Amino acid sequence: MRIKLLMLAFLLAGLFSSSAVMASSVMAMEKPSAKVQKLINKYNLSIVDMKYVQKAIGKGTRKSARALLIDARPNLKYKKGTIPSSLNIPDTKFDEYYKQIASLDKNKEIIVFCGGWKCGKSPKVAGMLLKKGFKNVKLYQAGEPQWRKKSYNEVDTVVIKSAMKKNNAVLIDARPHKKYLQATIPGSISIPDTKADKLMGKFPADKNIKVITFCGGYNCGKSHNVARKLLSLGYKNVFVYAGGVPLWKKDGLATTGANSKKSTKKAVTKVMMSKNIQKGLDEGTVDGEWLKKLVLSNTVPSNVQLVDVIPSEDFLNGHLPDAINIYAEDLSAKAFFDKLPKGKTIIFNCASGARALEAWMKLKDNKYDVSNVYYFDANINCNKNMKCDIEVNEPLG
Repeated sequence: MRIKLLMLAFLLAGLFSSSAVMASSVMAMEKPSAKVQKLINKYNLSIVDMKYVQKAIGKGTRKSARALLIDARPNLKYKKGTIPSSLNIPDTKFDEYYKQIASLDKNKEIIVFCGGWKCGKSPKVAGMLLKKGFKNVKLYQAGEPQWRKKSYNEVDTVVIKSAMKKNNAVLIDARPHKKYLQATIPGSISIPDTKADKLMGKFPADKNIKVITFCGGYNCGKSHNVARKLLSLGYKNVFVYAGGVPLWKKDGLATTGANSKKSTKKAVTKVMMSKNIQKGLDEGTVDGEWLKKLVLSNTVPSNVQLVDVIPSEDFLNGHLPDAINIYAEDLSAKAFFDKLPKGKTIIFNCASGARALEAWMKLKDNKYDVSNVYYFDANINCNKNMKCDIEVNEPLG
């Protein structure tokens, strides 16, 4: 009996010893290597954790992010999976990629990351940014490996093309169903973020399968909303194709609405004028190119009120000139209608056209008079100085 007790004691001691070694090993991995630490000390850099980064990127879109995240890894690594809202500046091609942020305010907070605790690319790029005059540069040294294990990554077109070829992922279009019908990535299914709870039955049964959500571009938060919903339900392999339908088209790839350009050209003569508003081909829309011209030339009629229906924090980061902000999503149809200016023609807009469409549909579906209410179907990216890039979406026609 005594021998058995001694054997048990030795066994337990061995288990505790192994556990201690494993714990020590994990802890050792959660700090920079000596080489990386030397670079950190050289540039006097502070390290932030994942919770800090989560707060910094907000809702995951480039417009909602409080800080600018920089992925210092090679471009192909960045395309295969990065932290949402990040831009890519590889340490080996710094001068080439730096151009995209050269005009940025030097007080802007920047968080640099790469491939984990032993990766020296992030402190190198951070040091280069400091030399360029940026004053608020931090490191997320745990980097993409930690983020990928605990959250979802943002991916590029190359990942979607590969998934299609291998048939190993479910693609989810998080935009309103009407936008999905207009044009989408072939093979995707429609689960609008605002109806995700009702349509959970459309999510894949296998929670380990790769799921990729997308919507109307880098400033569209709907794909991120669905991604977070999937994570909350226990899905393990979630990604966001943040460039969405606009990037897919820009890369020259076909959508389900590939013939819409032809129909648009044939139907131009059908465009109608009503109360000084040039209507678009789709119900509820204004003619996109007509309004774009007026906005960019600051000649929008005084009887027309642009209403941006995005969250207030996104609105403050840039919006169309003379637009007002009413965040429609959290309001009832009545509360939303009551907030609209009276005696003017109303045109809703947002970052990608999706929220604008939903705002218009909220009123229409609840039997409010929308005879003088329209929406602008366009991808809009404005800075704080109200300088805007506008790309009009093709109508369903």
